[in-house]
Formats: sequence, C-alpha cells, structure tokens
Amino acid sequence: MNVLKMTDIKKSFGGNEVLKGISFHVDKGEVVSIIGTSGGGKSTLLRCATLLETIDDGTISYMGEDVTYYDQNGKLCYAKDLNHFKKFFGLVFQNFNLFPHFSVLKNVMDAPVTVQGRDKAEVKEECMKLLNKMGLGDKADAYPFELSGGQQQRVSIVRALAMKPDILFFDEPTSALDPELTGEVLKVIKALADEKMTMVIVTHEMAFAKAVSDRVVFIDGGIIAEEGAPEEVFGNTKNERTKQFLQSYND
Repeated sequence: MNVLKMTDIKKSFGGNEVLKGISFHVDKGEVVSIIGTSGGGKSTLLRCATLLETIDDGTISYMGEDVTYYDQNGKLCYAKDLNHFKKFFGLVFQNFNLFPHFSVLKNVMDAPVTVQGRDKAEVKEECMKLLNKMGLGDKADAYPFELSGGQQQRVSIVRALAMKPDILFFDEPTSALDPELTGEVLKVIKALADEKMTMVIVTHEMAFAKAVSDRVVFIDGGIIAEEGAPEEVFGNTKNERTKQFLQSYND
C-alpha cells in the first residue's frame, strides 16, 4: 500500500521552476533515499510532501486519502482539514528545531499531549521508553543547550516518533553534525530501518543511502533522473548524469 503518493508535482518560486512534474511514491515499510545536487529540488519535494510548501500542480495523497484535488473549474485545491493529514507523518530537520526553553522530555511530550490530546501519563511512559531506546534516558530533564548535536538530533527523532507517524521524513539529518556525531545519528536511522519504519531520507551520505535504502531516487534539475534499488543506482547506473554526480562524491 502507498503510504504516500505524489503525482506530477510542479512547484515554482517566482520564475524559477524547481519541481518539473515529479511522480513519487513510498510503500509501507519502505526506506527511500533521495539524493541529488544542491538546488536540484530534493528539499522542496520534502517540504511539499510535508505541507510546508504548497504545490502549483499535481496530486498528493496519504494512505489513499487525497490532500489535493481539482475542483470543477480545474483549480487545484487543498483538503480543508490539513491537521488530519499531518498526523500521518513526522519530520526531522537538519537543525533539530527543538524548543530551547523546554526540557528534553517536554520537547518530545508536547505535541502528543497538546496536538493529539493523548493522556499525559501514557505519553510520558512512551516517551521515556523511546528516550531510553535512543540512549537518552538520563537526559530527560536536560535542556537542548546541554546536549551535543548528535544528542539533539536523536531527541528530534524521538519527538517525531512520539507522534506515532505512518512515515518519517528526514531532511539531511546529519548535515549540521561533525563526522563522529553523524555516525551516531545514522546508527539510529539504520535501527529504525531494521524495524521496518517507513522512511524518506534526503541525504548526502552516499554509503549510508546505499546500505539502508530499499530504493534510491536521484533528483536533478527538478526531475527524477534515475530511480531504483541501491545496487542498480550506485553499482550499475546507465544514466550519465547519475554517473557524474556519484563520481563527484567518489573523487
């Protein structure tokens, strides 16, 4: 089943056409890595999928329910209750986006309690389990400024998981981290992949994308230039543009 389906997505900023008709889907339990040049449209696609940007054209659906549709005049419309769709996904940003004045535990409990209206004691128990699983149980009362970048990113992953999403999006989750801390965050994402968490990862970490993905999507110049299993894209690409891109990483 498609957790997410995006069809013929177009998005421009002013006169700059960033997405030029991208069709993209993610199935339950699948890990999809999106790679590509800076400015190629990767993060814009993610922002459109997570409703942070509105699309100019195309359709988006979660779990078979349409987020966008066309009215009888052919005008693109968004569903009225976008909060309904936001419960399907979690998003982990590159810069953590934690509330500095909240403790770690309050950061991860806040949305399940205030947005989803769930029982506070139950949420606290679940969040502590998640923090312990991520090796952060002893940091529950700490504040973000007391944590390393890797710890902050692990907290933001716990915060996304606490919402019990059907799909988790990562927008270059390690780009703000040094190499040592990068490894610690990638280990957490790999563990989630092993548990069959449905994920979309925009990343510059090619070895990681190769190791963890079921499918790799190479976006270049606002289109999907290549898509396939990691061994095809990394080991047997026929696409000249993909070859050049990967070459620049291997040099």
